This record gives sequence, C-alpha cells and structure tokens, in this order.
Amino acid sequence: MSTITIHRPEELSLPLRRSWHRAMDESPDYANPFLAPEFAAGIGRHRGGARVAVLHEGEEAVGFLPYERNALGVGRAIGLGLSDAQALVHRPGVTWDTRELLRACGLSVFEFDHLVEEQKPFGAYVTGTFASPAIDLKDGDDAGYAEWLRGAYPGLAKTTLKKERRLARDLGEMRFVFDERDPAALRTLMRWKSAQYRRTGRMDRFARPWIVELVEQLFQVREEHFTGVLSVVYAGDRPVAAHFGPRSRTVFAPWFTAYDPDLQYYSPGLIMHLRMAEAAGRDGVRLMDLGRGDKEWKDWLKTRELRVGEGFAVRPHPVATAHRLWRRPVRGLRNTVLAHPRLREPADRLLKTVGTLRTTGRMGSGTSTGTGTGSGPAPRRNTGGQRGANAQGNSTPQRNASAQGNAAPRRER
Repeated sequence: MSTITIHRPEELSLPLRRSWHRAMDESPDYANPFLAPEFAAGIGRHRGGARVAVLHEGEEAVGFLPYERNALGVGRAIGLGLSDAQALVHRPGVTWDTRELLRACGLSVFEFDHLVEEQKPFGAYVTGTFASPAIDLKDGDDAGYAEWLRGAYPGLAKTTLKKERRLARDLGEMRFVFDERDPAALRTLMRWKSAQYRRTGRMDRFARPWIVELVEQLFQVREEHFTGVLSVVYAGDRPVAAHFGPRSRTVFAPWFTAYDPDLQYYSPGLIMHLRMAEAAGRDGVRLMDLGRGDKEWKDWLKTRELRVGEGFAVRPHPVATAHRLWRRPVRGLRNTVLAHPRLREPADRLLKTVGTLRTTGRMGSGTSTGTGTGSGPAPRRNTGGQRGANAQGNSTPQRNASAQGNAAPRRER
C-alpha cells in the first residue's frame, strides 16, 4: 500500500494542493467543488478534528482523503451534513486497503453519506446508494434566456416566463446576477434561509456562527477548482431570490437557496434555478449537481442521475461496533421516511407545525426537532399532467399551486 501522511487541510503545502487539483482534473468523478482542497481547508479552519490523509507513491502524492476525527477515533467525511460529494480523490489506477487507511488515520470507523460511485475500495462498506439528480449543461448562445428556456424546458417555459413578466410589472424590471459580489446580498440570503428553517421546524444552520463564517469565507474564494458563487434575482432594486454555492471549472453545486417569502406566488425558487442553469452553461459549466434528495423540482429539471452511497467503513474495534449500533438505526429510519410519501408528508407536516410554534413564540427556543427529511416539506406529485406545473419547494404544498423550488440541498439545508 502507498505511504500515508496526515495533514491539517488548511496547512497543505502548495505542491500538495496542486497534486490534489491534478487528481481532480484527471477524472470527471472528482470535478465537484466539494471535493476540492479549498472546501476542505474552509472546514478545517472551523473544525479542530479536520485532517487530510495523503497517499504517496514514491515521492509523488497520488490520493487525498479529507475527513474529520473525534477524540474516540470516530471519523466522518469532511463537512458531513454540508457536503454533497465525498471521496478519496486520487489519480487514475490508484487503489488502497480501506482498513490500513483507517489505521493510518487513527480511525475505527469512517462515516459517509454522499460517497461518489467510483470509490470501489469502499464498496463493501456501502449500506445504501441513492440518486443525485444532475443537469447536463451546454454552451449558451446569443439567443437569450427566454429562447434557452423554451428549448431546454418547454413544459416550464410558458408558466415561468409569464410569472417573470408579472413580477416585472408588479415590482420592476427583472435582473439576474449570476456572480454577485455584494456581501449585503449574502447576508440577505442567510437571513431568509434562517427564517425558512424556523418556519419549517428544521435546525437553523445559520444560527451556528461557524457555518456563517464558513460561508462568508468561501464567498471570498476565487480559484479554478473552487469559487464561491452568489446569484441573485432582482425585481427593480429589490432582491427576490438568492443562492450561494460552489463551482469548479466544469461543475456547479447548488447549496443554499432562499427567497422573499412574501413573493412565493411568483415561483422565485424555480426562476432562480432556471436562471442559474442558463448562466452557468454560458460560463463553461457542464454539470449542475443538484445533490441527493427526493424533491419533485429536481425530477423536473434533471437530465440524468448520479449515484452516491452512504455507509460506514470500519476496522475491528469496540468503538466502531458501538457507533454502528447507534447510527445505523437512525439512518434506516430517516431513509424509510424519505422513501415513502405516506410517511414523509406527515413528518413534514409535524415539522411545519413545530416551526409555526417556534416562529410565533409558543414553543421554547431550546426545543429541538428534526427527522432528516430535507429542508422543506415533501412536494406532492403533480396531478395536473403538465411537467413543472406545481413544484412547491419550501412553501406549503397546495393543489395546482405554482412552481416554487426551495433548492435547499439535502440534510436540512
């Protein structure tokens, strides 16, 4: 097996970061920005247990596994719960013995939930695989957004363009900025998202200072393999919807999306995603990875599905046994709820009731809930027969309502 060295991700040398970038470039499986050293370094600045195992063949660094480790030797993929792609990023042909890797990392167990499908040495430890919807993007042309939309999504074009025209009449001329650099717009997005979390009974990620600081720092990163992109839809001078997420040269990863809840009638979430897809294609992005999660708006927009795995890589150790006995039933329950609409919808209704109580001050601020069912209620299947007619996203599902799309990545984002 290769020689393995352990490093803090934010302290990797420039040659090691370049070798990591080279491994990303040599395989499309690793082009996702969540697999870049810049994301690992961002997590490392806020998480004391963040590390990177570097695999060496001779003098050459050929593989990189970012992870987090606690004092008991329990490990997990770096940014677990925030990252929508996890892997040991490596050069073609590199392989490893998983138990020896864990031993070198000082881990008894390594937990993951968005492992890219290519990771064969981890295959024996995968307990389930799941769809991660994606959109294949093409070079844009000079025809404009409306023409692109009619060609790419004819079933959505008429309704969406009508809502955009109505929004312009009511509030002012529509304007979309794919790469907005105003920090005030980022603060608006986080404020909207916090309110959405509270309304829907989910854990408010932006109540955690380290996540706020992480997003603010990643917003400043402007590198080839990782750029923090803030996109905003404006009507006149008023922001309507906003999104922040990372992109590499060829892959864009939607992450945090929210909109002004007073304007939900106009389907701002769906408008945001369609505008981002068109602009990203024009800017050279070839894949928009929507992330694992059963959302109807993803079904409408996707062109294909990637596969990601979850599971626990382990080596014989009492801590590993205890961790699996504790975590596996929790995951199984969550996945059962996610896979069955009859269970998912009541769970989401319960969370929304809790969110309402929190928002109105009728429940103590210390109350904690969460089923891991996503960041918004599960949308109902479209009964109207027209593709894209009623995607709900994070608003309350209603029959024949207009497309919303909350775009919150899986795991309560």
